[in-house]
Amino acid sequence: MEHNLSLITTIAAGFSVALILGFIAERVKLPALVGYLVAGILIGPATPGFVADVHIASQLSEIGVMLLMFGVGLHFSINDLLAVKHIAVPGAVVQMGGATALGMSMAWWFGWSWGSGLIFGLSLSCASTVVLLKALEARGVLQSMNGRIAMGWLVVEDLVCVLVLVLMPPLAGVLNSSAAPVAQSQPLWATIAQTLLQVSAFIALMLVVGRRALPWLLWQVARTGSRELFTLSVVTTAIGIAYGAAELFHVSFALGAFFAGMVMRESEFSHRAAQESLPLQDAFSVLFFVSVGMLFDPTILVQQPLHVLGVVAIIIFGKSLAALALVIALRYPLNTALTVAASLAQIGEFSFILAGLGLSLGLLPAAGVSLVLAGALISIALNPFLFAAIAPFQRWLLARSELARSLDRRQDPYAELPISTERKYLEGQVVLVGYGRVGRRIAKALDARGIPYVVAEQNRELVEELRNKGMAAVSGDATDPEALIQAHIKDAAMLVVATPDLLNIRQMADTARTLNPDIEIVLRTHSEDESLLLSKEGIGTVFFSEEELAKGMASHVLERFAPLQTGNVPSHD
Repeated sequence: MEHNLSLITTIAAGFSVALILGFIAERVKLPALVGYLVAGILIGPATPGFVADVHIASQLSEIGVMLLMFGVGLHFSINDLLAVKHIAVPGAVVQMGGATALGMSMAWWFGWSWGSGLIFGLSLSCASTVVLLKALEARGVLQSMNGRIAMGWLVVEDLVCVLVLVLMPPLAGVLNSSAAPVAQSQPLWATIAQTLLQVSAFIALMLVVGRRALPWLLWQVARTGSRELFTLSVVTTAIGIAYGAAELFHVSFALGAFFAGMVMRESEFSHRAAQESLPLQDAFSVLFFVSVGMLFDPTILVQQPLHVLGVVAIIIFGKSLAALALVIALRYPLNTALTVAASLAQIGEFSFILAGLGLSLGLLPAAGVSLVLAGALISIALNPFLFAAIAPFQRWLLARSELARSLDRRQDPYAELPISTERKYLEGQVVLVGYGRVGRRIAKALDARGIPYVVAEQNRELVEELRNKGMAAVSGDATDPEALIQAHIKDAAMLVVATPDLLNIRQMADTARTLNPDIEIVLRTHSEDESLLLSKEGIGTVFFSEEELAKGMASHVLERFAPLQTGNVPSHD
């Protein structure tokens, strides 16, 4: 029995060391992911002391990949991507192409084959969604326009990586020019066509059958009232579909799990599914990063320091500068360009998956995997400092460069109202900041009463859509005085802020009162403490979402029982 505990010892060692180093990483303001990777290095074969079972760790990492991709699919929103498609799609494709070309050039300098260079370059081109998500959440900008653009950009990168994972196995023979020629039973084009046909069949099955069957299955399980059965059904769906997709359609575990999450998102239980599967997803994701760290050889930092510096330069400078130039070329503000550039200055989970598959297919040498891991460790560790440097660097740049100041000035045609705008939208109107779920309902109510209003919204594509419908809307950040000026706040009767960001609300209110001291301000908040604070400060009329919901429900109940107030209360016998 003592000789058959490698699974337990690997899991125990992986979790224990990852916990300690992840905690240390968080305390020194680094992502916990850095600690998990270092934990893998310490229990891996490249360092002295205890060595975990690499074979078992690799199988555990496969489960981690499945659950990780399931979580990505569960949170993937086509609508969020479409909202920023004009910048995210071309930006991600061009930036990945540029980074891949830089990686291939470096691989050529190393003396590797072009196939190895291609996989190496692709591994350096895709940033970590997990790292970015946590970075944006920590700074409270995930729901901002800059945050949505950065996340949309990475979603496109993830989709490209999924396609690459599908095509790598059938193209392995062509990419691996150093391997001995192998007799092909069918032409290459036929192999690729067959692979794409299998993938298409799997996707069609998931979209046609899965999107109906999985929500029904979750509903049936939820009706039992058993929490453990519900959690079990979610995990079984993720791993079962991933395994079935690999066995029946010969697609990767990652693709199967990703589409399982996408289809489950269609269910009304998607939020609960994400909540119930999160602990298991987090646990196995940790093991995934630990297993990746076990593949790293630290001696490469000493033996090939120039190679490591070159990789880090591509990740931090090459990708960032390409993204910066692309965002500016697409006529977005300088702050958006700097945010996207910082977001892409790291690599993570998809880089490890691509590099690991490349190694298993003989397309990437072990040194390539170590270089990818070294680049990931260093770039992830430096990423928080890059985000922190955005604001001071922008101030420094604007103070010293006329070019930067000109780039920072918005040249967006949707940033101001057309000359043909009717006068009723320019005087005595309502300025509505934000056109999300709350903003749409407010706008609908204003339309019903014939009250003119101007929408101020950060999402330029949404403003374009509103303009096409004949609505008065301007594109811009309402914390910027220029955006409110373009919405004619000076002559407006009311400012309605339909976004719950406390810091931005105060800034908007101060700007609006400066431009129009008599304007009435209506605000919303999700926090009772914030509601009380804003009310005491006299910023405006504050609506606390839970309180207003309670008032609405109570009003309905009282109205329902109004005829019974004479004492004839309905019997419950």
